[in-house]
Formats: sequence, structure tokens, C-alpha cells
Amino acid sequence: MHALRCLAGNGIPVGKAFGEGIRRRLSYVLGIETSCDDTGIAIVDTAGRVRANVLESQQEFHTRYGGIIPPRAQDLHRARIESAFERCLAEAQLEPEELAAIAVTTRPGLPLSLLVGLRFARHLARRLQKPLLPVHHMEAHALQARMEHPEQIPFPFLCLLASGGHCQLVVVHGPGRLTLLGQTLDDAPGEAFDKIGRRLRLHILPEYRLWNGGRAIEHAAQLASDPQAYDFPLPLAQQRNCNFSFAGIKNNSFRAIRRRERLERTPPDGVISNYGDFCAGLLRAVSRHLMHRTQRAIEYCLQPQVQELFGDSPPTLVMSGGVANNDAIYANIAHLAAQYGWRSFRPSKRYCSDNGVMIAWHGVEQLLQDKEGSLRFDYDQIDIQGSAGFAESQEEAVTAAALKCKWIQPLC
Repeated sequence: MHALRCLAGNGIPVGKAFGEGIRRRLSYVLGIETSCDDTGIAIVDTAGRVRANVLESQQEFHTRYGGIIPPRAQDLHRARIESAFERCLAEAQLEPEELAAIAVTTRPGLPLSLLVGLRFARHLARRLQKPLLPVHHMEAHALQARMEHPEQIPFPFLCLLASGGHCQLVVVHGPGRLTLLGQTLDDAPGEAFDKIGRRLRLHILPEYRLWNGGRAIEHAAQLASDPQAYDFPLPLAQQRNCNFSFAGIKNNSFRAIRRRERLERTPPDGVISNYGDFCAGLLRAVSRHLMHRTQRAIEYCLQPQVQELFGDSPPTLVMSGGVANNDAIYANIAHLAAQYGWRSFRPSKRYCSDNGVMIAWHGVEQLLQDKEGSLRFDYDQIDIQGSAGFAESQEEAVTAAALKCKWIQPLC
């Protein structure tokens, strides 16, 4: 009750009127993202304008050790989060009291990293007496494109979420209302890119020294002289569902690299001579797999009993997550959507990877849809979850539909 009195004293509507008050005037939401190895803090207003965006990357540190070290990631979050917050306020030219709410990633992610963000968010929420909005990390990725295209991407829409830790197909009805159609059974595409890039030893090349695997592979593929030199089996070809698997592509990649190294007698500190051809073949294999599973999701959404859920909304496919940064992969996904007459979107590249903006925007979406006065002031009841699903799953229904598809081929 004390929190509600303070909000009313500041002229901010409370209870059921809070969402209505947010709609009537411009408000600012702070977003805190610490789910993995980047400290992201941003401020977004309810009109979708980014007022400040601060991102402290740990990539250079973890690249030296070949992967993320959770305790060190936590230490770096702790060391940087307060200064990132102060810089964010300065960039936005706002006082802390002007914030309407604080949104923070609470699930899924590395527990040690999530704890840092949540504890800092609790501290701010208590001090400022603001509502605390817990955010599902993958939901935030799914909603991000709406910040830049609010009128063009109405609910519901189909979304392909592809990142370093996840690969999922979901129908998005709104914050907290996502329906899962399929997900990866093992590795995620970004994770596979990183492991394959390290095995290929692209980091030895100066231009790729500080790049993640996906970015290095995308660039190297542009150097290919024979893009068809490497071919990879299509995963889950006999399974009529929307699930993914990248472990087979990863293992086949390792075997192909090993064979080429033996043929060329590549030294331990060397890279195979036709690494560009290899990367082009790998990109095609990943694109083809993503396209096939997404195509079946589109076909499922076109079933009469499912299509009626979309109403008069124009059929829309959004790709989001770090892998959406990859131009070659997104071009293929957009090409697939176009064959069905669907529109396609992705967030701006600076917002595809983890960032505070997407968390703040998810908070805005929560505020704008809060019709029951359910904003959270019970700070201690909000906790982290290392893994978390979505509100609903139709994976079994997709499998039961057993839809056949006439496959759309990748652009290249």
C-alpha cells in the first residue's frame, strides 16, 4: 500500500487506472538485461522511442577462454551494472523518479547472471517505489520488432526465434501469451555456429579474432569460390513436426573439417584452404533446415481451425534473436514468407542480439496491456528461472497434423 500511496503522490495513476494513465501520456520504462554475458540497460518510452541504450559486452573476455564462464560473467555484471544505469540516465536526460516502471529479465538464462539484474532491479524499484515487471527473455525477442513496426505487426503473428541458446517457433498473441509450435531438440543455431567456428579455427584469422562464430561464418561464406563444395544431410527430414536439430549439422561439420585437414595436412594452428566454401555450405544447410521447419509452421497456421485465430490480421512472419542478424539466413526466411504471400520482419540489427531495449519494450507492452491493475509491487515474490517455457504448447497438435510440404528452396 505504501508503494501505491507514493505513486499516487507523484501524480501517477494506480490500480486499474494505471494502464489507462500510461496511454494518456508519455511514460518511460527502464529495461535491465543480464541473462547471459552482456549487461544491457535501456530506456524506452511508450511511443516506442529509444531514449537511451547502454550495452556492456563481455564477448572479448569470454572469447579468450572459448566459451562463457558463468561465475566470471556474474562478476563482470556486478562490476558494470551501476555505471551502465547511470550512463543510461545521463543519455536519456532523465531523473530516476521520471521512470514509470522497471522491467528486468528473470527467465530463462544463466542463473548467476540473472540474479545480478534482478537484485539491482529490486533495489531500484524499492528505492523509487515503481512497479517491477518480470520479463521472459525469449518473449522480449519475439516482441522486439513491434517496437519499430507497431502498426504493421498486429497480434497474433508467427515468430521464428533463433539465437545462441534457443530455436523456437511460436505464435505470439501478446506479452505472456505465446503458443509454442516447435523447438530445438539439442543445439541452437547460434551455439552450433560458435562451436563450428572454433573448430574451423576462424579466430586465428585476424579479421575474425573478436567475432562470434555466426558473424565470422557469414563473412567467410562471401569468399566462397565453390558454394556447392560441401553438402550436409537435412536434419529431421522424416519427422513431420516443427522441431529443430542442429547437433547433426555440427557433427557433420566437424567430420568434414577433419577430412579436409587430413587431406591438406593442415597444421594445428592453421585453417583449411577452402574455408569460404565450407562456410557457404554450412549457411545453406542451416538456412534450409530453418526454412523447412518454418514452412511447416506456416502450413499449420493455414489450417482452418488455426487460421481463424488470426482473424483479419495480415499473415506475418517475424524472425528475431541473434541469428536474425545473419543477412543470408534472413533473406531465405523472407523468401519463404513471400512464397505464401506473408509479410516478414526482423528487428534492426542492433536490437537482434541481447539488449536492454527489448526488455524495456516488453515492459511497455505489459503496461499498455495491463487492464486488471496487475502490476507487481511484491518485489520479493519475483524470482529467476534458469529455464522457462511459454504459456501454451501445440507441439503435439502439429505432429498429429502430419502436414506434407512442397519445399521452398533456399535462394543460394
